[in-house]
Amino acid sequence: MSTSLLAAPLVLALAAAAALSCFDVAAADAVDDSCNAIRDFVNVTFCAARLRSVPGAAAADRHGHLLMAADLAATAGNAASSAAAAARGDDPASQDALRACAFLYGSASVPALRLFRGYAAARTWGAARALLPLKAQAGIGCDAAIAGTKAAAGDVAAANHEFNQLSAMATALLNAVS
Repeated sequence: MSTSLLAAPLVLALAAAAALSCFDVAAADAVDDSCNAIRDFVNVTFCAARLRSVPGAAAADRHGHLLMAADLAATAGNAASSAAAAARGDDPASQDALRACAFLYGSASVPALRLFRGYAAARTWGAARALLPLKAQAGIGCDAAIAGTKAAAGDVAAANHEFNQLSAMATALLNAVS
């Protein structure tokens, strides 16, 4: 009987530690929960990797993940715009395509994403939704502009692809929270 009394505090301590670890797992799984909720629209591995690159993502809710995705997409849009502006096309078609990409990112998608994020932060869903076509315009337009040119195989294409995925992620998260 005395052995079981000595073991009781140990069992209690192990049970408490297990319960506490469940809370840590639940917080860490918030990213997985958000990414799984939009798995029909975005690659879950991509989503989780990008969200986990943001400090505080593990503890954020889906609304927080939406805001993070919008920030990531705006950053990717700036990178794509910079890549297009810095690239040197070898032929007139590539040069025109690169100028179009830089223009679309700088004048349409990146500013629209900043507005989108602000509306999403305020939970003004209608206004955020109204910006969906404009925020995606650079990714769609840049894809079309560089298709068939020498620019299609370069850094701009990779940056544009990253932007497209992050923009889709922000859209899917908007649909999941509103």
